[in-house]
Amino acid sequence: MELILAYGKKRGGNIGFVVLIFAAFHSYFFFFLQDGRVEYLLYLDFLLLILSLAFVIADYLQFVRSQKLLEELMKQKGLACRMGIPFENQNLSEHDVRILEEQLESQFQENCELQDYVAKWCHEMKLPLSTGFLIEEQIPDSRLRGAMREQLERMNQQVSSLLSGCRLQSPLFDLQVRRVSLKECVRTSVHNNQFFLIQKRFTLSVDVGEEMVYSDPSWLVYVLDQLIYNAVKYAKDSEPVLKLWAKREKQTIRLFVEDHGVGIPTGDLPRIFEKGFTGQNCHNGKYKSTGMGLYMAAKIIKRMGHELLVESEYGVYSRFCIVFQENEFFGNSFPAV
Repeated sequence: MELILAYGKKRGGNIGFVVLIFAAFHSYFFFFLQDGRVEYLLYLDFLLLILSLAFVIADYLQFVRSQKLLEELMKQKGLACRMGIPFENQNLSEHDVRILEEQLESQFQENCELQDYVAKWCHEMKLPLSTGFLIEEQIPDSRLRGAMREQLERMNQQVSSLLSGCRLQSPLFDLQVRRVSLKECVRTSVHNNQFFLIQKRFTLSVDVGEEMVYSDPSWLVYVLDQLIYNAVKYAKDSEPVLKLWAKREKQTIRLFVEDHGVGIPTGDLPRIFEKGFTGQNCHNGKYKSTGMGLYMAAKIIKRMGHELLVESEYGVYSRFCIVFQENEFFGNSFPAV
């Protein structure tokens, strides 16, 4: 029934053309053939009706075949015009695809140039930041020195995050998965955030044992940095707590990162890994967020073949979990890091 309705919409002009021929023929018969016999008219009507039906049926069958071909092409993941299957307006489709490819290539080159520029800018910023750290150590006033150090640490973290974002978006994403020590990755990340953990007077608990996983150590540390920094940013003013522990379950190893901070509202949980999502904690004006940290963390975790889960009770705690699969494909080909 749907095909018949679609045919009527698509081929309505053909049916109207047939009706017009019938009307013109009858007008000619009645107005210009005064002595015409009605029997002849009925006989010619019958012939025209047979021809019209044959035409409509043939056209309908062709329409059905074209619709089936269209459905098959729509199921394919590649470009229909590059599959070698002839269809209506194929040349026009190929022309449009070529134009779009040229535009995409031009935009791609511009994006690559912008990423290169931002990456170089980040590397250039590292030098004055390092100088700033050296100057900060010479400040005699402890309160002023602490305030200066905090801002320098924030700047350093933001520049590093920007640089990692450029690397993540680069077509040459340098992912090197190998057998790594969870303890070393956690230790590195805690060291990266030690200034803020000490400043906020965090109670830190780490129990990851000697577990080994298959991952990229630099990117895994980056993800842990994001999770720990979130714990610092949304920590409560009194007795902040940060816990990291690992747990082996059948074919997986789970690394948990838990803080006893402000938590995540239930309505925000399904969306915290979306690009640019800031949530209610940001909208109340107390916390500043770009909504990019967890988005990039989730994207990196997915590329490494892991899984990032979250659970939270608003006002009580937030717990993130990185799930590592037992990957026998790598075996012992790579040394432990």
